Amino acid sequence: VQLQASGGGLVQTGGSLELSCTAPGDTFRSYHMGWYRQAPGKEREFVAAFNWIGDKTYYADSVKGRFTISRDNRKNIIYLQMNSLEPEDTAIYYCAATSGSSWSPAGVTYWGKGTLVTVSS
Repeated sequence: VQLQASGGGLVQTGGSLELSCTAPGDTFRSYHMGWYRQAPGKEREFVAAFNWIGDKTYYADSVKGRFTISRDNRKNIIYLQMNSLEPEDTAIYYCAATSGSSWSPAGVTYWGKGTLVTVSS
């Protein structure tokens, strides 16, 4: 299963970026779709996700109020709007499809290729 993520780049502190991820339709409709990230020297961590139905959203505490996950069900795309970015948000961001009961990266079924987000101070 190929998840196609895009939208990363370099932004200054306080800036915004939007990531997008396209998934095959059957994956999009059957899995919890979301975003994870891995900062240099750190473990991969959960950022935000939809449940598989797409009617509930979940966020890591570190991004609540700054990041918004959304989706286009017709195009099988999820987005991650990132506002008020901080240097601590610098990481490779991964689109993911999971059927796990928790948001642990170990439970992810499919990973997309990451997209790098760099926030300069």
